[in-house]
Amino acid sequence: MARKLGKLKAAALAYVQMRNLRTVKTGDLAAALRITTKQERELLSRMARAGMIAKVRNGLYLFPPKLPLGGVWTPDEAMAINALMADKQANYQVTGPNAFNRYGYDEQIPSRIYVYNDAISGDRSIGRIELSLIKVNPERLGETEQFEMSAGETLVYSSRIRTLVDAIYDWSRFDSLPRAYDWIRRDIESGRISPAELSQATVRFGNLSTIRRIGALLEQVDVQESVLKTLQRKLTPSTAKIPFVPGRSACGNLLKRWGVVLNG
Repeated sequence: MARKLGKLKAAALAYVQMRNLRTVKTGDLAAALRITTKQERELLSRMARAGMIAKVRNGLYLFPPKLPLGGVWTPDEAMAINALMADKQANYQVTGPNAFNRYGYDEQIPSRIYVYNDAISGDRSIGRIELSLIKVNPERLGETEQFEMSAGETLVYSSRIRTLVDAIYDWSRFDSLPRAYDWIRRDIESGRISPAELSQATVRFGNLSTIRRIGALLEQVDVQESVLKTLQRKLTPSTAKIPFVPGRSACGNLLKRWGVVLNG
């Protein structure tokens, strides 16, 4: 049985490579290899457990263009994410710590990849790629950049400005405050971003707390009044106060325009 399974593995790899396939679904190999559906399921499952292919979900697998020496393979992040999102017919963008690293805000290379998308939530592994999938409303997707990865696939990231908005909007998930304030200050000082573009992205993709915190920050760096008014117009009158840096004592000067306590 082991010898036969070895031959089937080789035949499966040869067939997929000959057809230049990257993803294989249950049912794609049975007829070509002249095996039953049950044998096909068992074959794919064993190949995945052996690390020869990567399971995207039940019934969907990624195959290597060529099995490396040692017989163990894992897809890169672009191949894994694109296969999963294509299967779900989902739009997505990589954000959070992965984007912080790509744009030079943080030198640490995260062990997980954070993905905003409009289809699925939860943690998932594809080969050695660890994903944190964050389902958002479709209107919260946008303002992206595409990067070609080493294997030739394209990966969609939040743009530089959108990444900064995400760092404040999703601070508790990404542990990005107060660091993100320094990133914004530096980018404005260097001219990498403009306050006007940041305010527009904040209005489009932020919530009220994000608008208030970015408004308070921009007021401190002395931007044009028109930029501040773009943000202020989206606020409703409120006596509620929020801290500039969540998690710290809410003691400090109050910026009444934003209802933000400068506590750090």
